Amino acid sequence: MCGIVGGIAQRDLREILIEGLRRLEYRGYDSAGLVLIQPDQRLQRCRRLGKVQALAEAVAAEGLSGSLGLAHTRWATHGAPSEQNAHPHLSGDQVALVHNGIIENYQELRSAQRAAGHSFSSETDTEVIVHAIADQMDQGHDLLQALQGTLGQLKGAYALGVICQAEPERLVAARHGSPLVIGLGFGEHFIASDMAALLPVTQRFIILEEGDIAELSRDGVKVYDAELRPVERPVHESRLSADAVERGEYRHFMLKEIHEQPRALADTLEGRLSADCLLISAFGYAAEELLGRVRAVQIVACGTSYHAGLTARYWIERYCGLPCSVEVASEFRYRQPVVLADCLFVSISQSGETADTLAALRQAKQLGYVASLAICNVAESALVRESDLVLLTHAGPEIGVASTKAFTTQLAALLLLLGALGRSRGLIGCDEIELVAQLRSLPGLCERILQLDEPIRALAEAFVDKQHALFLGRGSLYPIALEGSLKLKEISYIHAEAYPAGELKHGPLALIDEDMPVVAVAPNNALLDKLKANLEEVRARGGQLYVFADEAVCLSETGEGYTVLALPHSAQLVAPIAYTLPLQLLAYHVAVLKGTDVDQPRNLAKSVTVE
Repeated sequence: MCGIVGGIAQRDLREILIEGLRRLEYRGYDSAGLVLIQPDQRLQRCRRLGKVQALAEAVAAEGLSGSLGLAHTRWATHGAPSEQNAHPHLSGDQVALVHNGIIENYQELRSAQRAAGHSFSSETDTEVIVHAIADQMDQGHDLLQALQGTLGQLKGAYALGVICQAEPERLVAARHGSPLVIGLGFGEHFIASDMAALLPVTQRFIILEEGDIAELSRDGVKVYDAELRPVERPVHESRLSADAVERGEYRHFMLKEIHEQPRALADTLEGRLSADCLLISAFGYAAEELLGRVRAVQIVACGTSYHAGLTARYWIERYCGLPCSVEVASEFRYRQPVVLADCLFVSISQSGETADTLAALRQAKQLGYVASLAICNVAESALVRESDLVLLTHAGPEIGVASTKAFTTQLAALLLLLGALGRSRGLIGCDEIELVAQLRSLPGLCERILQLDEPIRALAEAFVDKQHALFLGRGSLYPIALEGSLKLKEISYIHAEAYPAGELKHGPLALIDEDMPVVAVAPNNALLDKLKANLEEVRARGGQLYVFADEAVCLSETGEGYTVLALPHSAQLVAPIAYTLPLQLLAYHVAVLKGTDVDQPRNLAKSVTVE
């Protein structure tokens, strides 16, 4: 994985394919490649390690051209980043293919194909697919039939685009577990893993559904189900423009990025879930074997990413029964940590270049951890390159300094880690089908919460003239309270602190008065009654309470000084993600009302690459 563009037209597609890859660069990648069927019907491929620009220069220098082609940016899962492992992959000089996703049974297929006489030029799982299609064509099937026959052999997730020398008038594609769209033109049609790649050439799209197979020609598009029965799929008119990565209709990048979270979460989960289980190989080569040896977890991160780690500690210890430590990277570096046997070292970073986190990872490599795992939003970052295992979040570009969608996608990635650890060791204390169902519910749940933007804006007016604020949470919602307080102080410059609600009576109650707004998060969980008692402690001392509560929660004591905003019900595992969104909106609207620089708050940088 990571980005696919392809097309068939009556004009040269070279620049269209390259531009499409550029528009997918935000997803992160380590190499790029392109294949075109030349006017003489030869397949000609060009691949480069590194940036799309390097590929563009090489393609221009080689003079490639053609009206049928595929292009791809790759983020390594099977095989190291290299030109040899980059897509597109070929079988001989006949068939070319690009692939997003993970083929779980590739080793079995590879062994059988090697025994049948195929040689392999890469370490990827993808190459077995292109050889299987070539074998089907050797048996007399056309390209569409060959693709369909191959799909029945595959286990895992995929989005595929395929062309062949023998049939230069069509492109075929398929989707299962990874997104793929078709862009509709006039005398030309395209495929892509993201609409953004095709916005310069079309606004009309077909979104392929699970199991769909598509056939594109210059004359039109046909979509089939898994049995090659024709099906109808609606045409969507995109509202996005070619400058979709700009701020658009939003006043600030931060607001845009808050509202992008349903999509970012969906992107992060795509290709990592099957119908009822997690795809452990999404974490990289040998993930299942390494995670199966884990008996403890050490998480290291900074800032917002540290709060994601704190949340994961609750999940890992409760549901996997594994001890989990979480530490600020700058502190981890300067002490002598005791490493538990078979401990997994997890580093979390939006940029993958955070100096303290990188230094902690490098120190950990000398300390005997069983493996290192990076959770990161930038595929080509140092953190990713230097870790044994990687789970890339697909938050997309985050321009606002105050992290929003990067944080929630980190939490989603950590829930995937929870499931992977539990299954690998047979320790998970919750049903995996239920975990998958909760993860799949996330984008829709977040959409409903974001509809509360206006009442949260009204609530923000109570904070404008305040100098201090207190945030409260219990259990896995305590780190969310920490994150809420960080957001408020980052962009509104109001001093804010967060505490476990049960800690109030041990000191923080001394701060409570009518000028100290107190924000609490109250999901409907086992700690709700304890939290209610803590809120009464605040109310009894004249504090001003602002409570984000599950719609099913009955808070009998409301009225003056006690404001409750009801949120849609969220299941227990995903509640920390759901309750993050209203706290982000609260901080945003307070900052706007105070007139601060929301996207570039004073004294802060997006990526901290110095100690």
